[in-house]
Parts: sequence; structure tokens; C-alpha cells
Amino acid sequence: KSGGIGVDFPMVEPVAGLSALPCYPPRPDTLRAATFMAIAPEHPLARALAETHPKVAAFCEEARRGGTSEAAIETAEKLGLDTGLSVRHPIYPDRELGIWIGNFVLMEYGTGAIYCCPAHDQRDLDVIGTEALVPAKDVTVVYDNHFTGLTNATAYDAIETSIDWMEARGLGKGQVKYRLRDWGVSRQRYWGCPIPVVHCTACGVVPEKKESLPVELPYDVSFDKPGNPLDRHPTWRDVPCPNCGAPAKRETDTMDTFVDSSWYYARFTSPRATTPTVAEDADYWMNVDQYIGGIEHAILHLLYSRFFARAMHKTGHLPQKAVEPFNALFTQGMVTHEIYKTTDDRGRPVYHLPEDVIRGESGATLKDGTVVEVVPSAKMSKSKKNVVDPMDIIARFGADTARWFVLSDSPPERDVEWTASGAEAAYKHLSRVWGLCDRIGQMPADHKGAADEELARATARAIDEVTRSIDGFAFNKAIAALYAFTNAIARAEASTPVMKEAIRTLARLMSPMTPHIAESVWTYQGGEGLAARAPWPKADPALLVDDTVTLPIQINGKRRPEIR
Repeated sequence: KSGGIGVDFPMVEPVAGLSALPCYPPRPDTLRAATFMAIAPEHPLARALAETHPKVAAFCEEARRGGTSEAAIETAEKLGLDTGLSVRHPIYPDRELGIWIGNFVLMEYGTGAIYCCPAHDQRDLDVIGTEALVPAKDVTVVYDNHFTGLTNATAYDAIETSIDWMEARGLGKGQVKYRLRDWGVSRQRYWGCPIPVVHCTACGVVPEKKESLPVELPYDVSFDKPGNPLDRHPTWRDVPCPNCGAPAKRETDTMDTFVDSSWYYARFTSPRATTPTVAEDADYWMNVDQYIGGIEHAILHLLYSRFFARAMHKTGHLPQKAVEPFNALFTQGMVTHEIYKTTDDRGRPVYHLPEDVIRGESGATLKDGTVVEVVPSAKMSKSKKNVVDPMDIIARFGADTARWFVLSDSPPERDVEWTASGAEAAYKHLSRVWGLCDRIGQMPADHKGAADEELARATARAIDEVTRSIDGFAFNKAIAALYAFTNAIARAEASTPVMKEAIRTLARLMSPMTPHIAESVWTYQGGEGLAARAPWPKADPALLVDDTVTLPIQINGKRRPEIR
């Protein structure tokens, strides 16, 4: 839900029957800074221009291939095409604004046309520049020479004042818009929950009887032909009409799997109950402490789940406290990769898989020598072929290496670029851990060391740092602490029992990220059962306090001795 204003931008010259470009700005307080207009590739004006302008048609087609959903637009590179057309500013009629077609404009929201303000909208600036100033709406800012006379105000106050000012002068009408769209839940495929309706020639579409639920999918299906195998099943479709008993056909479309996952958190509170939920269990277990998902989940699935929770509360399946079912949201980044592109004889882009490209000092080529254009990293996409086969990664490095690299490269809320060199570095480190484990495993049981306390302190610091980092979703910091702990163990000259305790602690701390090598190290070093089932190590508070502190002495700008 957002409040804004409906305003028409007069066309300098009418085109395709349009004398004005309707627009819905949710931030009319920034109208003075409008620099250009942008319309969606699906906008009627863009479609009309595409019929007679091949360049426009090609741009719109490329934008559609990249996706027109909000999730796809959010992660795509922001691109625009100047149409050569212009509109007049509704408040400053002597100012003309060029009309662009942008792949970042949603046709489904507002009118499919927006004015762009690169000074204060990062998405708009991505088309032409670097970084925009985007203050929070509740922060008081200075409005310079604003058309309403505003000076200091928050965005909330400025939006309301701007709408009132424009309405009073007949320049627009305040509106409330919603981003909600109908959710089409049916899918023409086998996997998914069957839609419990029957098609009868006499009664029409009839709901299945409650006592016949749930409708279960057949197991004897064949996927040797394209299409939905339920349409070809010899018996599953044929059922009597629940209403009149005449021969009828079962619906073969299945539900979007988001339908199930939009309420399965509630089902998990009592998974074996004969009713959808049990009031006492739901009240005990709800709410969900942490919701984690990518940008697609934060936009779509999260919204669906919240609607389900409201409906389930109204039907008595969830308590009042679960109307908002999730206590916290964490939006994770995506794994990206470079895009390798050539063009065909008609100038159309042709994309290539990473394994088909040879990288050298002079650039990138295909195996036949064809020069390849390297496009900056973007979200992995089958259409762009910038994907890495997980099976190839596992076959070459193992699953632990893939997890370690993805978690170590950047904070989890940011995107991480997959590179072969990064994966190789992760693999070398895990190999080093195993070599260290083998060396400690071969130490004599009665070996005496001279630095037991030093290694014990390093172990305590590692436990403390890794635990706090994992609790704070700072997995890259946890792995940095594990790198340091590994180095400390490698340098240590402690006795065998202390060395073994340190390497077993390392195994347990690595277990959430690299379970396979962690279990191998744990078993090698005599750990009981599974490392995953062992208690999480706890740091001795006394070992976290340093008895001595080293202070460097600087003389004439140069570091000299140290004081301990």
C-alpha cells in the first residue's frame, strides 16, 4: 500500500493517440527534481513505438527476456532507451522531460509510467550514474525552493503537503495504490498438491467431498513425453461426480508449491494431528523466530504466508499472536557469475556456459578462438547461461568446499560472485585442515608441550568469536575466525591432549559450514558419536581475559621496542 497522486504529463507532441502521459508518483515532493520519464516495456506507448521502430522492439524484447516481475527487475542491471519523445512538466510547463523505456519500470504498478529523479532514487540513477541521496522518510531534510514553499520537513509531511498543493490547483488527485495482484495458483505439472475439484458435464465444477480429502497423486506416472503426466494417466482422472454420482473427470492442474509452504510452519507445530493444527501446540510453538529467504521470497512468499496466517486465525487455526507469523526477516544475497556473450549474424546476443570459455591475459575466447564479451557478474540465470553445475563442483571439490566459499566470501545479505579461484582457495584450506588433523593424530600420546595455555586461550577466543558471529548471521566473520584458529593450531607447540582438544573444537565449530570434513576430523580424533550431535563448545571466560597486553613504542614516527 502506498499513497501518491495521479498526475498527467502533457505530451509535447501527441503520439499514438496520447496527448498526455498519466503517471502515479508516490513521492510527489520530489517532482521539482524530475529529470526524465520512464515507461515499462509493456506500456501502450512502448508497444506502439515498437511497431515502427526496430530498435525499440529489440529493447523491449530483451527486457521481457530478462523478466518483468518485481523480483526479476530488482536484481537486473538497470537499462534504458531514449525514445526521442518528450512531455512537459505539469508544475513547470517550460521544462521538457525526455521519455525513456526502462527495464526497471513495472507495468502492473501505478500506470506503468514514472518520472525519474536520479538525485534521490538509486534505481533511477543506476541508469545514468553512481550513487543517489536517499534519506529515510522520517528524517527531516531541507527542501530548496520547493514549489509548495516547504523548507524543513520529513518526507511524510512533504508528500501530504505536495498532494494538497497540487489538488488545490487542479494538477492531480491523491490516490492510494496497492501492489497486490491476483495469485494464480494452478500449475500444469505433476508435482504439487492436487486441486480438489471434479469436472462434471451435468453439474460443472464440483468440490471434492471433505471425507475424500486429501486427494493424493498417483505414483505410476510416466515422464517420457512432454506435458503433464496426469493428463495421460489411464485411471486417476476418472471419478464419480461428488454431487450427482455420474462419471466425471478430476482436475489435473496442481497447486503452486507456495500454497503449501505458505502455511507449513503452522502444520509443523503438530505434524501428525488429524486436524490442520492443534490450538495448544500452535500457541506453544508460534511464532517463527527467523524467516530467511532471497529477494523473491521477501516479495512473494512472505506476503502469501502472512495472508495465510490471517486467514488461519479467522478460521480458528492460529492464535491472535500469530497473525504476523514471523518475528524477524533476513534477506540473503544471491550467488552471481560473469556472463559470457557473443552475437550471431543478426546481431542478437548468444550466451555461453563458463566451461565453454577460456580466460587468458588478453581476455576471454571460446575454444575455437572466437572472442567473448565478458559482462559484469549478475544473478545466475539459465537464460544467460552464467550458471555453474553443482554436480561439477561436488565432483571436483566436494560439497564442503562450495559451502565454505559461498559463506566466507561476503556477508550473507550481499551477493557473492562465484569464481574458480575462490573455490580452489577454499579447497586448499580444507585440505590443510585435514593435513593438520592427520599430523595431530600421529602425535605421541605423552608428548609434552611448552605452550598449552597459549593454545587454550586461542581455542577460547575462537569459540567466543565464532559463536557470536553465527548468532549475528555474520558467517563470513565466523569463517575468518576459523582461519585464524587453524593458523593458531598449526603454529602451536602444545602437548598432545591440548592439541587434540583444539582440533576437536575446530571440527565442532566448522560443522555448520562443512559437515563432512568436520565429522571426519571428529571421528579421527576420537570424538564420540557425531560432531553434529556433540554439545556446542563453550568458552572459559577466564581464558578470554588477557593477562598481559603488548604496547608498541614509537620514536620519531618509527615503531621501536614493545612493552608487555
